[in-house]
Amino acid sequence: MGRIIFHIDCNSFFASCEEAYNPSLKGKPVVVAGDPKERRGIVLAANYLAKQLGIYTTMPLWEAKKKCPSLIVRKPNFSLYRAISQQVFERLQRVSPLLERASIDEGYLDVTEMASVHPLILAEHIQRDLLETVQIPVSIGIAPNKFLAKMASEMKKPLGITVLRKRDVPNVLWPLTVETMHGVGEKTAKKLNAMGIATIGDLAKANEIALQQTLGIYGSRLKEWANGIDHRSVNPEEGEKRKSIGNSITLPYDVTEQRVLLDILRQLAESVGRRMKQKRVVSATVQLTIRYHDFQTITRSKTWDNPFQEAEEIFRYAAYLLKKHWNGEPIRLLGITALDVFDRKEAVKQLDLFHYEEEAKTEALWKTVEKLRKKFGGTAIQKGAALVEKKGEQQN
Repeated sequence: MGRIIFHIDCNSFFASCEEAYNPSLKGKPVVVAGDPKERRGIVLAANYLAKQLGIYTTMPLWEAKKKCPSLIVRKPNFSLYRAISQQVFERLQRVSPLLERASIDEGYLDVTEMASVHPLILAEHIQRDLLETVQIPVSIGIAPNKFLAKMASEMKKPLGITVLRKRDVPNVLWPLTVETMHGVGEKTAKKLNAMGIATIGDLAKANEIALQQTLGIYGSRLKEWANGIDHRSVNPEEGEKRKSIGNSITLPYDVTEQRVLLDILRQLAESVGRRMKQKRVVSATVQLTIRYHDFQTITRSKTWDNPFQEAEEIFRYAAYLLKKHWNGEPIRLLGITALDVFDRKEAVKQLDLFHYEEEAKTEALWKTVEKLRKKFGGTAIQKGAALVEKKGEQQN
């Protein structure tokens, strides 16, 4: 007997959350976007009624409103989306303990041991339960492995239930373009296309050595997936192990100088930011830990509107918490933790097109700075203020 894996995918999740929070929005075209007064705002999410009118993610808001003058615009409410996501996964946990959270709006469920219930009946029960209790529509893919279950859940939306068996792969998946395949992003698709691989069927039959030369070990995995093979298990710990990323340091002596404490916070922020990038996660909450000379320890946290990952943002938020909550007593330990981290692709920001361009430039700059620091040392590039302070100390 093979495995029975469900992939549960919440439909138009952010827009569905807005409808669940405000039922009067149901049956109306709704988008989640930036400030509706801002001409350059863009659509971050759209419900299916809005999609039917030709509105899509990243469309300029002015263009969306031109297509649909009655369009209802909601600003991103990240805390609401996280809370509803938690409710969804709590209900899925009741179905099977073998639940792996893949992102804020999707997860895998291994129901192999529930042989007494037909998979289709179980899927219908899950779908109906989530719609009635949390007011969130979901599509469910049923397959013998995670890859096929993921592909199946994409085939019918909203409120779809699709079964995809391994024997269906040649007829169902192989004619599709590689761009539609789970695990193939834009850059990977271009590399595959350059190799003459246009469809999933082409990938399934491609030369494995050539794939490895172009994509490394990932090329072999993609070929397996294209042939309907995926040995990964549903691992509940996979989605839980990255809930927080932090770093702390016990100081060699008790410190009372704010300037020194801020320098230490900057080092900690750079360490936390680097690890977040390695794991490709972001967070919206910074926690600061302070241990005083008498070993009294306090933790203070704050959640910001926009998810962050850059060391400079982490430092700025931690510095804010230090200045607000430090009582002036000598400190012997400092720590920074990014709480409730999640996949970067889930991040929702209230950005207009101009800010997207600016952020892209900033990200490129920080990548260059990080490369230089890694090659020449942490002090290779410093802020002007730090250099002025250092020069002043030398003169004294």
